Amino acid sequence: MASSSTDPFELDRLAEELVNRELGSEQAVPSHELPIYVPLAHSNPYLTADVFDVEAFLLSRSHTSLRDLRSELREYLSTLKEELVKLINDDYEAFISLSTDLKDEGARLQRLKIPLVELKSQITESKRELHVIQDAIQDKLKKRAALREEKAFLHLLLKISESVTRLESLLLIASPQDVEQSRLDNSRPADLHFVEESVDDRTRGNRAKHLGRVATEYIQLLYHASKARMEMCVFVDEIQWRIDRIRSTLSADLDHLFSANLIALTDSKSDGKMSEVEKAKSTADLTECLRTYDAMGLWRDAEDVLRRDVVRRFVKKSIFPGALAAPPSPIFPHTPFRSSTTTDFTSASVLPPRTPYTPFTSFALKTPFQSSYGLGSASTPYIHLLDNNDEPLARLYSQILRFVERDMSRIMGIAEKVSLKSLSTPRKDKPLGTALVEKPNIQTEEGGFEIMANVVWEELGRAIMDELGPIVFAAGRPNEFKKHYETTQAFIRSLEYLAPSAHAVDAMRAHHIYATFGRRWQLPVYFQLRWKEIVGKVEETLSNSQTELSSNNEKPSFVTTQATAIWVAITACWSFEVFIPELGYRFWRLTLQLLSRYKTWVGNSLILDDRPITLPVEKIAASPARSSTPVDGPSVESVAKDDFILRQYAAIILDVRTMHISVLTLWQEEISLMLPEAAAEELASNEETLRQTLAALTATTLSMSKHIVEILTKRCCDALAPVRSISQQFRAMSNKQMPKEPSFFVSSILRPVKVFFGIGVGQGPGASLKEHFLESYATDIFENVSQRYVQHLNAMKKTEEALRRLKKGKKSTFSLFGGNTKGDEDKDEERVRQQMIIDVKEFGKDSQLLGVSLEQSESFKLLTEVVHAAELQWTVTDNT
Repeated sequence: MASSSTDPFELDRLAEELVNRELGSEQAVPSHELPIYVPLAHSNPYLTADVFDVEAFLLSRSHTSLRDLRSELREYLSTLKEELVKLINDDYEAFISLSTDLKDEGARLQRLKIPLVELKSQITESKRELHVIQDAIQDKLKKRAALREEKAFLHLLLKISESVTRLESLLLIASPQDVEQSRLDNSRPADLHFVEESVDDRTRGNRAKHLGRVATEYIQLLYHASKARMEMCVFVDEIQWRIDRIRSTLSADLDHLFSANLIALTDSKSDGKMSEVEKAKSTADLTECLRTYDAMGLWRDAEDVLRRDVVRRFVKKSIFPGALAAPPSPIFPHTPFRSSTTTDFTSASVLPPRTPYTPFTSFALKTPFQSSYGLGSASTPYIHLLDNNDEPLARLYSQILRFVERDMSRIMGIAEKVSLKSLSTPRKDKPLGTALVEKPNIQTEEGGFEIMANVVWEELGRAIMDELGPIVFAAGRPNEFKKHYETTQAFIRSLEYLAPSAHAVDAMRAHHIYATFGRRWQLPVYFQLRWKEIVGKVEETLSNSQTELSSNNEKPSFVTTQATAIWVAITACWSFEVFIPELGYRFWRLTLQLLSRYKTWVGNSLILDDRPITLPVEKIAASPARSSTPVDGPSVESVAKDDFILRQYAAIILDVRTMHISVLTLWQEEISLMLPEAAAEELASNEETLRQTLAALTATTLSMSKHIVEILTKRCCDALAPVRSISQQFRAMSNKQMPKEPSFFVSSILRPVKVFFGIGVGQGPGASLKEHFLESYATDIFENVSQRYVQHLNAMKKTEEALRRLKKGKKSTFSLFGGNTKGDEDKDEERVRQQMIIDVKEFGKDSQLLGVSLEQSESFKLLTEVVHAAELQWTVTDNT
């Protein structure tokens, strides 16, 4: 406190801080060193640079003034001159001595040039001699190479000759020398085989392997002959006839041996007599023959032998014009079809209704069984369609499949394995089950065996078309055509299941007989017949614009015969008896057309007020008379017409709703699954199209609902007529008591709605619509009736005001909606108001039973306000 009083401005403290700050700033200032002067020298980096930079040099000498710098540069220049003079002086003596030493050197050089010319000529001569020697060596090398090639070519011709001679001996073909000798001796005919008994026992006992070795030798011969032919060798052309004879003989022997083994393995008569050892030997010989065919590229020759000796023989015995009428002759397979597949599928006669059995498109592939041959043969899941003994075509197909499974599956499997081993680029096979549900691949390989396509299917397909075509492809008889088509498709898919690989299936589908067979069905003709059959019945039913009650008790149940006919037509398109998957989109388009046609009929069924309607006499007589209807109310004919409209519209609305639900269910459960496979976008587009069509059909019933509401509103409003005479009735009553019960007409206001929906009065025309339309219809009718109720009350108010003006000379009396009354008139007005309040409350309660929400009804709120406003006005006037 004392220091502050003596030094109020704290000068000592400020002085002390200033001293400390100055001391701190002196310590923070860095020390600066004086620049070091570096004189110019040869080591200066700016002077020794490739490009002299003036600016950089001046900046490096920034501590020197320009005058000093000029002096310094002049001094450096004089130093350079002195050094240059010194350098010249030091080397001058050597320069002078150089000129002295070069004196007379030209003559010496000329003397040295003379021997160089001679040396050049010698070198040139030596080079020429070396070239001559080199050319001679090259000629000798070329001649030696040509000789070596000639020797190799002669060796090749010797190989060809030896190979031809060896092959002729192996094939027991008479050589040209033997032929010439036979001509001279006349002992035996030329170009004949030797007697087979002369063949070695080992060769005769293993003929298949012998022919295989011969084929290998023959392939080598062809290779050597092709190389010789490239050299334009006449020798090959001279012996070409012998090569061709070897080929024909080898092919004939191979065909003979292959045919013998085929007959031994496939002949049903000798099948039981052959032992297992003989069967194994025949199978081994058959495999060796197929290998030989494959090595020689004679796949089609093998197929011709197989076609001639096995398949065509069976086809001629089994497929002929009277085959379907002939008694069955079953062929029992070595391994019968297992019955496990029949437990996975039911027969066609017990399939669910409207579900088409489409084995070739819709059904999943079952687990294949392993046949006795182990070659991938699969028991077809479609064989149950062919196990119908009552159907001749199915019996024939079953017989064919058993023949293929018994006699052909083993051969096709062996041929497939041989082809896969011999091909340089193996086939990229996919699983057989995958190939059966995919589209055929038209690009097939040229090489390899195609027994399923070129032998089995070609013979069977051509025989069916030629011999049984008029019966199988009966397009003019749709029911028979559908049965034959389904059976044939099951047969084809079963045949594909017996194929050895997926490649065989692709080759079969790419065969021209397969395409021709598919075109013979004439599916468009079948669809036109079905279209006429379905559409004809529909048009016959829809020719009547008035509804007809249906007697159909099945689910879904339609009220009218027209809706029943449309539903029957739609389900017929997708039924087991009619639907064909290849025509799926046509039947889909017909379904949409049927719905559109039904929509047109519904639109034409709308009854206009000015359209004359001829009603039966019994309908007019049966129209009920209502006691509440005034004398000047609607006529009997008008009531009968309204009843007819209500019944017809109710039936159509119910059928349209049932149609909407049923068709969507049919789409989800059947149609979407039965249409051909498509992308998800296309399937969604089809569903959207169907929903739009059904929405357009449902939209046609809006005007019908509106008309029904108008008719019911008119009838309900007719029951409001007694409202205008309530005051007169109370004035005429002798019993002057306050009302406690609603008026007699209140219960009959909404009675037409109850009658229409069959609420408490039996079966009404709209009883089936009660669940979905009662609340909406009742709400609209209640609103309209409430508005008419208000109008009647306003009319009664005007009447009361008119009566009040007629009472001249009397004191002012209270009217219904205003004014004062006395005596009995006051009591009558009070009773009238009380009665109106009770009637409106009862009217509201009655409407709530129909599902009307009073809280959301603006018209009822207005009605309630009108009746209570009259009571409030009377109370205020009476107090006054």
